[in-house]
Amino acid sequence: MGNLTEDFPLLMTLAVKDHAHLSHNSLEAARIAANRYLQRTTGKLGYRLKIRVYPHHIVRKNPMATGAGADRVQSGMRGAFGKAVSSEALVRANQKIITAYVNVKDFESAKIALNRAGMKLPVTCKIVIDKGSDLVQFHINL
Repeated sequence: MGNLTEDFPLLMTLAVKDHAHLSHNSLEAARIAANRYLQRTTGKLGYRLKIRVYPHHIVRKNPMATGAGADRVQSGMRGAFGKAVSSEALVRANQKIITAYVNVKDFESAKIALNRAGMKLPVTCKIVIDKGSDLVQFHINL
């Protein structure tokens, strides 16, 4: 999302600290939170945001029937495959989830946006500066 053509000097990434399963709903909520904040503070062309994981893992559920006569209708867990309920991204510890490309003047905005995105995820996260750490060495207070 954002400006896909410009080469930004600062690259910041949100990484998870532990192994986790991230549902497609939580990833979408994190994307919306970060994108909306960056768009408001830096303008429509002042950033680039990239989601680095995709929810490939299908979560299935085998709902059991309840009520009168349910025991004659179902066979319990025999041959249970279940219906697809949602999808998840399986992430490892220290894996990068969201990357923000910004200018140096928008360092604080990117930090706040990635922090807001991390609040939407069910695992603790950290912010890593991948490129341009020498440009913001006096601002680093992650």
